[in-house]
Amino acid sequence: MEYWETIRIESPAPGVARIILARPEIRNAQSPKMLYELDRAFARQAADPTVKVIVLAADGPDFSSGHDLDADFSLPCGPVATLQAGLESDGIEGHYAFECEAYLGLCRRWRDIPKPTIAQAQGRTIAGGLMLLWPMDIVVCTDDATFSDPVTAFGVNGVEYFAHLWEMGARKAKEILFTGRSMTADEAKLTGMVNHSVPREQIDEFTLALAATIAERPEFGLRLAKEAINRGLDAQGFSTALDSAISLHNLGHANNLARYGRLTHPQGADRIRADKRR
Repeated sequence: MEYWETIRIESPAPGVARIILARPEIRNAQSPKMLYELDRAFARQAADPTVKVIVLAADGPDFSSGHDLDADFSLPCGPVATLQAGLESDGIEGHYAFECEAYLGLCRRWRDIPKPTIAQAQGRTIAGGLMLLWPMDIVVCTDDATFSDPVTAFGVNGVEYFAHLWEMGARKAKEILFTGRSMTADEAKLTGMVNHSVPREQIDEFTLALAATIAERPEFGLRLAKEAINRGLDAQGFSTALDSAISLHNLGHANNLARYGRLTHPQGADRIRADKRR
């Protein structure tokens, strides 16, 4: 039986696999180790012929507090998502390669899993946590959930999987990025970022019922429906926009590195903490 350090896998119903982020003590902050365990788990469920729907959930009061800033930017294994070059290079070259591999690369890989996926989010989802929600096909959240991307305070445009325009719409995305404020579950549902908002005590039951309903349909029909919609998004420019945004993101890192000798603005964390106290 495979050992997992940062996640857990369950089979809560026929045809349904549930992958659970299991670092509640640090609000499921995502280290490279967690991201690559998650990738391995997704790959395992995608290849399992008995699994028709994959649910991504999380232990604890919050879905994810984003990137684990105490973890270093190094891969726990060889590249698996992209044929990335320059991972060992110094300066922004190596960091750009890392983000194209471990952040944008993994998210794209998960977005194209050939089976329906459902994210189940409670509490707070902050910054890098959005990169776990947005590649999923359907999002269910608790009615007290909040979603934020405050990282313009760090001198970059937003999280690396920059899907804000499609997830929130242009004007709401600009407001959330410009202010760093959290978006409520009701707002997220209005923008289409969230499919359903339910009381916290009902989210497990609701999500599992939705997954079981989907699992009753022919697997190939589900795959074709998913591919058709994803190809439509790409025809609208989704993939091209992601490529452009990751370049701008690393331009921000390069500017910080040149000005301050570090990848993020030195006052960024203080700015975010101050905003939370308002």
